[in-house]
Amino acid sequence: MEEEIDLIMETTEDAMKGALKHLEKQFLNIRAGKASPSMLGSVMVEYYGNPTPLSQVANINTPDGMTITIQPWEKSMIPEIEKGILHANLGFNPMNNGESVIINVPPLTEERRKDLAKQAKAIAEEAKIGIRNDRKNGNNSLKELDISEDLKKSLEDDIQKLTDTYIKRVDEIYAKKEKEIMTI
Repeated sequence: MEEEIDLIMETTEDAMKGALKHLEKQFLNIRAGKASPSMLGSVMVEYYGNPTPLSQVANINTPDGMTITIQPWEKSMIPEIEKGILHANLGFNPMNNGESVIINVPPLTEERRKDLAKQAKAIAEEAKIGIRNDRKNGNNSLKELDISEDLKKSLEDDIQKLTDTYIKRVDEIYAKKEKEIMTI
């Protein structure tokens, strides 16, 4: 019985950790004004007939806070890289100099910053909903066990403490991201 309880608690916490990891990954896609290679994380390019992540066909660097340079391993990939960036609909206008692709990252307007902050808040709320669902699943698993009501109540309290901890963590991650977005 104790093994089952440990498994339920472990599974619940792992699910909550997963929600946090997903949140952090989602936040990488929200740019905060400074150029970063992670901004191109969703870009796929045709490479010998297969959609391939940009990072697997080129080096991506940020020589300064407003520029991203993409150095393909094969020069013939330059048109495909440009097409992939435009197709990803990130709002970037790639330019090529025959050797590499250069993207000038435009500074964010105040209105765009507010939109991105709203988007980040919505993603954070989704993470909280996921964590609450994990709590519900954990509690439902406990209800199926043949244990005393006191033990069930104690374990439910433990799951609630876990939930509170992870919700607080989501709030901290969001606050940091919001500050990053709103800082010029």
